[in-house]
Amino acid sequence: MAGVSTKEIKNRIRSMESTKQITKAMEMVASSKLRRAQAQVVASRPYFELLSAAIAKIASTGQDFSSPYLTVRPVKKTAYIVIAGDRGLAGGYNSNLIKLVMSEIEGKDAAVLPIGKKAVDYFRSHGVSLLTADYALAEEITLGDCFTLAKSLCKQYLSGEFDEICIAYTNFVSVLSQTPATRSLLPLQPEKDRSAGSSDILYEPDSTTVFERIIPEYLGGVLYGALCESRASEQAARRTAMDSATQNAEDMIADLSLQFNRARQAAITQEITEIVAGS
Repeated sequence: MAGVSTKEIKNRIRSMESTKQITKAMEMVASSKLRRAQAQVVASRPYFELLSAAIAKIASTGQDFSSPYLTVRPVKKTAYIVIAGDRGLAGGYNSNLIKLVMSEIEGKDAAVLPIGKKAVDYFRSHGVSLLTADYALAEEITLGDCFTLAKSLCKQYLSGEFDEICIAYTNFVSVLSQTPATRSLLPLQPEKDRSAGSSDILYEPDSTTVFERIIPEYLGGVLYGALCESRASEQAARRTAMDSATQNAEDMIADLSLQFNRARQAAITQEITEIVAGS
């Protein structure tokens, strides 16, 4: 009986060692992808900041400046762009974001444009209205896809199909901290550029036309920036989760090894006792 017990413990130890190897490998892969994702986050920020400054400067050119992108109207229907991951094993990365979105769309007439397999599967299974399911693989979305998507959303906003467009993503704070967040994209509320004053810049054909041409590019930049933030957050969350899983496997192996040694010692003691009793 003691032999069977030690055999089972040895099998469990081998199983945990195999699990530990897998989680350790996944942690190393996530660390490698995280470095590339962080580089993308840093590289995407200058473009976004330049467009933000241009929009603020144009919006500050005069009192009579107006654009449908700046007009706040009663919200009848809202579109949410939700950026999640393609795979699990990333702690609460996907679930925390989805919970945030579900709490915000509750009671609203809203449609969701999911990016990432986890988002597509969840909203489809829960009967949420989807704009499209063409972006099921977040890893394969390029900068060009972001601009195409932004132009399509701008057309729908101008046509009155949506009165508000928001984006939900995970903000990359640090390797150990990622926070889900939502942000309103349209109607736009740019910060006034106080340094612009009465600018001498001439816009051809006019500032309104230039402004409305820039907005789709601006939204594409915001979308790509949010995508980079989400990718970095996903890899950081997966790295942390796999590191924790590896540590848990090591703790379980230590406990099982202790149980194995105790069981083996008990078996040896029992055999000695039986030999002594027999003699």
